[in-house]
Amino acid sequence: MDHSCSDGSLSGDELLRVVQPNAFPAETMGGPPVYGLILLATAIIFEVIGTSALRASEGFSKLWPSVIVAGSYGVSFLCLSLALKQGLSMGPAYAIWSGAGTALITIVGIYAFSDKITPLAYAGIAVIVLGVVLVNLGGGGAH
Repeated sequence: MDHSCSDGSLSGDELLRVVQPNAFPAETMGGPPVYGLILLATAIIFEVIGTSALRASEGFSKLWPSVIVAGSYGVSFLCLSLALKQGLSMGPAYAIWSGAGTALITIVGIYAFSDKITPLAYAGIAVIVLGVVLVNLGGGGAH
């Protein structure tokens, strides 16, 4: 396969495909790559684990919850960055990551830590979820 331009040089995308043949993974069902979505879901799960451990660390005064905080946030950011590398757009991916993480950690707080939230706080969570939906409907897709 000839990857050269009319002047014999390679374009940027063609060069990346030659140097990194898997840099542009196959898409499924016309949307973002499934692998990117799995990485994004994993990033959300580890963010929730890290935030839960942050509460349990009591201001980083307990060793193991503090270790879990650092490790979970590290894995979360790694997975988020790999999801972006797989082709997810930054705005929608971050909106999903932060919005889902906020909603999930609120649920964890209610059930695991007996947090009390008001109807206004429930409405705020609904607004966050609606915002994530609107960001995604606004045209953010794979780049």
